[in-house]
Parts: sequence; C-alpha cells; structure tokens
Amino acid sequence: MKLNEFFGAEQIVPELQGQSKPQIIAELAHALARTHAGLDADELTRVLLAREELASTAVGDEIAIPHSKIDSLDRLVGCVGRSTAGVDFDSLDGRPTHLFFALIAPGSSPGIHLKALARISQLFRNPDFRASLMQAPTAVAMFRLIEEADTPCSQPGSR
Repeated sequence: MKLNEFFGAEQIVPELQGQSKPQIIAELAHALARTHAGLDADELTRVLLAREELASTAVGDEIAIPHSKIDSLDRLVGCVGRSTAGVDFDSLDGRPTHLFFALIAPGSSPGIHLKALARISQLFRNPDFRASLMQAPTAVAMFRLIEEADTPCSQPGSR
C-alpha cells in the first residue's frame, strides 16, 4: 500500500494552529472535509475525538495517528498536519506531538485501515524522516518527502 493512494499535497496542513488535542483534531477534520466531497468536518471531528477517548493515538516519537471509521465512506482518506510548536496529545512518551497523520476508513473495510496504519507507523518511526518533514518549507515539499520515503527502494528520510 502506498500512502499517495489516499492523500495528496492538498491534504497537508504545514502549520497547524491548534494548541490542544480537540483543536488539532478539528483542524485535521476540516482539512479532510475541505478536500473530500461528502465528508462533514463536524462528523469527522466527533468520530476522531471518540476514538481518542478510547486511547490516545499519539504513539510517541512526536507523532500521532488519529484514526477512525465512517460507514458511509467508500474509500480510505487521510491528511497530514504539522505543529512546529508541538501539542500535548497524551503521548505514550509524554513528549509534545508535532506530526499528525489523520486517517478515516470505510466501516466495511477493516483490512485496508490496518494496512494503512502499519505503513504510516513504519515510515514515521524513522527519526531522519521526521526531521526532514519538520524542516520542509511547504505542503508540497512535505508531500514529496513522503512520496520519496514511500517508494520500495528508498529509506525513509533519505535523499
């Protein structure tokens, strides 16, 4: 599975403004709704926050992968956000979270959801890749880094 199958540069928010978990979730939800017809930002915010109540999706290393499912969705969608200031997202390691990859899957396709989560986790665990994303000047530059890292012959974060 390649990440560019379910998101593009237009789904990257290079500087999130939120200073709390609910604010970040709402920004990511609005980015998804703005670029995917038929998605409602309020519903996305609600389902993502409901998932966060079960357990934080901040997995440590300054990354979080907020995710949920919506029955009416017909395909996997995602977006990336960056907070240079960092946000308390109840991370497992207690550190602020800087990089967010929101993922919404169709309720009827759990397999694709799990594959996407695994791929995102694999890429974002690389410290060089994360550092490159933090330094990228634009959404397009961030997307290019993700595309490059997501090719089978490259190492995440390498150039």
